[in-house]
Amino acid sequence: MLIDSHAHLDSERYADDRGAMLSRAFEAGVGAVLAIGIGEQAEGMDRALHVCREFNGQPNMPRLYASAGVYPHNTHEIDDGVLAKLDGLLAEPEVIACGEIGLDYYHEGAAHPVQRAGLIRQLEIAAGRKRPILIHCRPKDGAGEDDKGAWDDLFEILEGHWRQTGLGGVMHCFGGGWEQARRSLDLGFLVSFAGNLTYPKAQPLRDVAAKLPLDGILVETDAPWLAPAPDRGKRNEPAFVTRTAHTLAGLLAVTDEEIAAETTKSFSRLFRLGADVGNW
Repeated sequence: MLIDSHAHLDSERYADDRGAMLSRAFEAGVGAVLAIGIGEQAEGMDRALHVCREFNGQPNMPRLYASAGVYPHNTHEIDDGVLAKLDGLLAEPEVIACGEIGLDYYHEGAAHPVQRAGLIRQLEIAAGRKRPILIHCRPKDGAGEDDKGAWDDLFEILEGHWRQTGLGGVMHCFGGGWEQARRSLDLGFLVSFAGNLTYPKAQPLRDVAAKLPLDGILVETDAPWLAPAPDRGKRNEPAFVTRTAHTLAGLLAVTDEEIAAETTKSFSRLFRLGADVGNW
């Protein structure tokens, strides 16, 4: 059994076939999916929970969990009402994580100081609810190993506002170098890889993945984006997480079954779930 640790199941791109898409994932061996609750705006962060409640308990479908959080680009929308909504969502049993939250200096969006302040406020809410976090971090285009402003700012914030919680989290769709991966592990984070790991030009990322411990990784789709090769550019879906898992298995010289078992174990440990995480 595999777990897709990050998929935007509430996307409008699944509006016509969401149930069939989830059935395909189950048939492919995906036992659970973490549905990401960020919506198109902050007010839509409850949509992933609604998807979970619509489909959980139906036969031949993965078990669904949800997250809730305000995406970096939308942090200018944060006010007391948004934070109260986030706090309430993190109290729901299906909502096992806060995210995806973090910093994005690549796209035009909220100003960087606003992103940093918004991240800190969400960390406070997540800590209060004892929920791990899902981190999005993307530096500006062309930033090299010695010029990763977003990463530097992120680690400064996590060291000052998160490490002491001991709650850890996930570095979602990891795209950093070895130094960022090492620091993530040191903070108690799991490093999660998406379909871009399979792209021809992603050898530097594969080199990082090959150095990571088996119990320090997760696998995801970030669906509907980042479909793995050979379907890059098409709509992604949780069933395709098997391709990224297969690539990871090759990099770490283990079997596909070992990748599935170890990432499932790590997911369960991080989110404090039972042994039946993907079983009904």
